[in-house]
Amino acid sequence: MSSALLNSKPGNFLRPLGSTGLQLSALGLGTVKIGRNEQVKYPVSFSIPDDAAVSKLLAEAHELGINLVDTAPAYGNSEERLGQLLQKREQWVIVTKVGEEFIESKSVFDFSAQHTRASVERSLKRLQTDYLDLVLIHSDGNDEKILNEGSCVAMLRECQQQGLIRAIGMSTKTIAGGLLAARLLDVVMVTYNLQQQDQEVVDLAHALNKGVLVKKALMSGHMHDGSRDAVKESMKLNFAQPGITSMIIGTINAQHLASNVATAKNVLENL
Repeated sequence: MSSALLNSKPGNFLRPLGSTGLQLSALGLGTVKIGRNEQVKYPVSFSIPDDAAVSKLLAEAHELGINLVDTAPAYGNSEERLGQLLQKREQWVIVTKVGEEFIESKSVFDFSAQHTRASVERSLKRLQTDYLDLVLIHSDGNDEKILNEGSCVAMLRECQQQGLIRAIGMSTKTIAGGLLAARLLDVVMVTYNLQQQDQEVVDLAHALNKGVLVKKALMSGHMHDGSRDAVKESMKLNFAQPGITSMIIGTINAQHLASNVATAKNVLENL
């Protein structure tokens, strides 16, 4: 972590994730684009970068003060590449997921206890680590059913008790599911952008001292106004919420990443 960035305003860019004990950078690096470029929702097609480009991106992210990297088994070979290319594991907060696989160009979901355990163990091997900072349930949209059936959650708690996982949560797709996840789990990942705000979930999670991460903060590149003003307004909207810790931004463009970090720092300094 860049000491200059942290010392410029302690606690501003590095923020607590609820009561998990984890300290996360205000922006996290989403890594779907380093592992998969088919059946993705970005407006412009892209080529998967080579190892040298990914290594450079990770190094630049670190220099910018980013310590949060978000991946998933459904992101192609993202986990394997991070395991090979991430330097100094202890400097990174790694978020991965369970429940969704991407097989033969389509998503397949399995929330059974057996699959959950196997997925966690596979992620540990792929990421070349002996613990995962945060594991999220990668919802198929049936948030409440997944949480109420309990086998996935129970297995994640078992892995957590065994020291394999530091915190557990869910990447939700419904308000009702988000509210339930905030009550049951340590962290909830929600959609929060200029067009959609899962406000009830953020408010409840904050009241319960649960962590909140944001996906699709920049609408996966689909903002009608792609200007820096729109990016800044999105960040103002998110960081004005006391319950939100970090926004996950998926990019393989180092220039975009640096620009986003500069904008985030400016927003945070002026809240």
